[in-house]
Amino acid sequence: MMTTLAKTFAAAALVTLSSMTMAAGRPEKNMVNLSTVNLAIGQYVEIITEGQSTGLEQLFASDFNQKVQGPKTKTNSRSELINFLKKQKGERLNCKTTTQILENSKDYAIAKVIMQFDGFTKNDIVTLINDNGTWKITDSITSYK
Repeated sequence: MMTTLAKTFAAAALVTLSSMTMAAGRPEKNMVNLSTVNLAIGQYVEIITEGQSTGLEQLFASDFNQKVQGPKTKTNSRSELINFLKKQKGERLNCKTTTQILENSKDYAIAKVIMQFDGFTKNDIVTLINDNGTWKITDSITSYK
């Protein structure tokens, strides 16, 4: 009786442990692959221009900072930008977008995202870091022409 009970507990523990291991191996539903600079910039463009919200919080580093250049310079924190982008979910911008990787190393990158609208152009200079294999945006500088 005692060995049967011990075997039952051992089997239950093994099933629980293997279930937790399988769950840990699966990516979260709202996680995206940001293993390269190009994937991270692509996700940024989808969030900014397509109203995509998947991976929104994953993409921006905890110390993210945005500066918007204009007649009056404005600075936005990570939470301010994320809250704004969440409100824009599903909103598609009518613009032609191009990207350029200006500098790229194994831990650091700078990219330029150009959004051409009718009558004006929005330029974002985006700085990224490699955070343990995941590329994150640490800051962006936005200007308009």
